[in-house]
Amino acid sequence: MRYRDQEMKRLLSATVFAALLFAAADARSVVKELAPGVWVRMGHRDRNQPANCGWVIFKDHVLVIDANYPWGAKEILPEIKKTTKLPIRYVFNTHYHGDHAYGGSLFTAEGAQIVCSQDCANEYRTKGQASWDKNTATGEFSLKPYKLAHPTITFGDSMAFDDGTHRVELRKAGPGHSKGDAVAWLPKERFLFTGDLCVNWKSGNNMADADADHDNWVRALDKMAAMKPATVIVGHGDLSDTGALTAQKAYLVDMISAVRKGIAAGKTGEEIAAAVDLTSHKIGSDPARNQASIIAMHKRFTK
Repeated sequence: MRYRDQEMKRLLSATVFAALLFAAADARSVVKELAPGVWVRMGHRDRNQPANCGWVIFKDHVLVIDANYPWGAKEILPEIKKTTKLPIRYVFNTHYHGDHAYGGSLFTAEGAQIVCSQDCANEYRTKGQASWDKNTATGEFSLKPYKLAHPTITFGDSMAFDDGTHRVELRKAGPGHSKGDAVAWLPKERFLFTGDLCVNWKSGNNMADADADHDNWVRALDKMAAMKPATVIVGHGDLSDTGALTAQKAYLVDMISAVRKGIAAGKTGEEIAAAVDLTSHKIGSDPARNQASIIAMHKRFTK
């Protein structure tokens, strides 16, 4: 009996140790150095941290790309600090949506300034603040312990950070997914951080922003593909290349075409959503999300 107890304890200890090793390996795997001084932290959808973010280590400071939710930022900050002792001076948010921008106050508490396009900053003050104020979540995902930190540095069409070693160009690309969409382009490495202008997870895109411009979104994807990025860091999903941009365009074009044909035939958004199947697209393999996007697009096209 004693032998069995000892054996069970041994097996249990081995199992716990293996689980800890797996967890540690998993934690390491979400943070990747794409090139010297250029890092990405992949989103954690199961922990309500779905957006990918990145950071670039310049000679005397760090630039972060997308702040995530506050609870995501709480995990991202120590991961950044493992890679450098330099201060975080800037956080560039690709757009104002909460999963990309609401964690900003954790970075400003570290001395950082938030950067985004001027249109994005306007959206912060209107739709972004209204959405924050309406949030009723409790527990781990409550916004009550935090505040919405607004941008203090804005740009029109573009701005750049360059220290002679690294160059990051911030380029306005919207309106598309939102009015103020912008991307981060690293011309030396040919890395492109797209925000939600491009995703490759199965849930497609949120088409419901009041200022979304789906036709210009397609044109923005063409412009990004023409840049010939070697690595595309999508807003949600896996690291990719220009294939992610063309796949996103194909999904959007099919949806736009279906919705316009339905409108011409006098159909409601719900009727179009029930009839159209976009699951042949990798990023459109969630029928319920496709239907919600079709209804939102129909509303935008008929307002």
